[in-house]
Amino acid sequence: MAQFKRIEFAIATGIFLLLMFSLLYPSIIYNVFELQRIYGKSFATYHQVFDYYLHYLMPSIARIMAIYVTFLVVNFIIVPKYLEKGNWVIGVLLLVPVGLFYFVCFLIANSYYNGYLFGVYRTVRGANMHFTKSAFITTLFSGVLYVVYYYARKLFVDYCYSRIFVDPAFKKLLTEILWVAGIFVGLFCLSFSDSRDLAFLIFFFGLSQISVFFLLRYKAFPDFVDGHHKIWQLIRDLALIILICNFLVTMVSRAFFHGNGSQMGALFAIGSLVSLVLVSPIDWLLFRSQLNQEKTVFTLKKALGHSSANLDFLRSQINPHFLFNALNTLYGTALQEDASRTSEGIQKLGDMMRFMLHDNNLEKISLDKEIAYLENYIALQRLRVLSSPDIQIEVNIDDSQCAHQIAPMLLIPFVENAFKHGISLRHRSRITISMSCTHNQIFFDVYNSIHPRPENDPEKDGMGIGLNNVKERLSLLYPNKHELSIRKTATEYFVHLTINVEN
Repeated sequence: MAQFKRIEFAIATGIFLLLMFSLLYPSIIYNVFELQRIYGKSFATYHQVFDYYLHYLMPSIARIMAIYVTFLVVNFIIVPKYLEKGNWVIGVLLLVPVGLFYFVCFLIANSYYNGYLFGVYRTVRGANMHFTKSAFITTLFSGVLYVVYYYARKLFVDYCYSRIFVDPAFKKLLTEILWVAGIFVGLFCLSFSDSRDLAFLIFFFGLSQISVFFLLRYKAFPDFVDGHHKIWQLIRDLALIILICNFLVTMVSRAFFHGNGSQMGALFAIGSLVSLVLVSPIDWLLFRSQLNQEKTVFTLKKALGHSSANLDFLRSQINPHFLFNALNTLYGTALQEDASRTSEGIQKLGDMMRFMLHDNNLEKISLDKEIAYLENYIALQRLRVLSSPDIQIEVNIDDSQCAHQIAPMLLIPFVENAFKHGISLRHRSRITISMSCTHNQIFFDVYNSIHPRPENDPEKDGMGIGLNNVKERLSLLYPNKHELSIRKTATEYFVHLTINVEN
């Protein structure tokens, strides 16, 4: 949340500086007489004296500064430090002077900015009443607008912000929206003080066409390509998105810029035509180009991921640490009893090595080979903990319908992780491994207890060899065809994996 606050402050400050720049730069570019002519039309109509600095520039700067300062005080001090912590009395008492400051700033600024109204009303009191009511309505509207912003921000932080760090597609979409929105806001702010007509056109066409662009690109076109929609459904979605976006922006534009019905109707028609003839085809070409690039990258990544992931996993398994532990286990067993168990362990270790050296290089293997490797691994682990009665290991594998092909080394990382983090020679420990199949699915479950590890343990926070690797391989080899659910508590760890396979 602190990081989001910094981003929020940077955006607010950026908009403030941009608006200040847009107000000040005409004073440098144009001479004062031209500015008098451009901004003093209302004053000239009612035979009032107009001063560009007194009646336009200073009131505009005062209003922008009032909005910026009030937003900072309310959003970064009063709300988080008092209202969100339940200190309603102090929070409300602080809001009153801030609201009064905002009201007075707009009251004074409006009396200069709209000073020509002294020539409209018959009395000074009438004009002052108008300024008072306008400032009050502005203050009230600003308060309502902030409440809407606050809850919209809360929803975004609670449900969307965390997805940025775990969902690359969502992060990409949000990044694109922020860039486009930044350009749109920048152009609007720069044009607002120079030309209201240009600002209006940027507002209308920018907002409507950006909305159409993103809805088509991330909703209508993906649904059509994925096969969820037919061509007539794409046409229907295209028409609805174009008409609804342009209509809503037309209504918003009319409310903010007070345009008449005929102008707004013409803009709605032009905006819809631009969306259909220009935005939609360009959007489709960009979408298809991106889709082709993603397919190419995915194919290369899948091929590279298959070989490199298997090689990395192979290296992680065939290492001195693993072999040393296995051989020590066999040596200890040989000292305790006859050589039959030792020879059995050596045979299982040999079978595992043979599997890793040969079958692991294949793209797919029969599931019964993967199961055999699992059983050999579990048998070796049983030898290691056989003398500990408080360690319970249960294996329930029903392979009656498991005549499937599967990528090698997909299941072992979960089992290895269970033995790595679930076994303690000083506490009761339990590991349960279950697997079953249907004609097109594999169901795999691993449960293990968790025990606190020493603070100096270098693998205290580790997830087990190959666990992150296998997640990556699943996403590459079985995209949208697997479901991996991992739940962890202080004392237990659950893994459920479902793979949709095709024989």
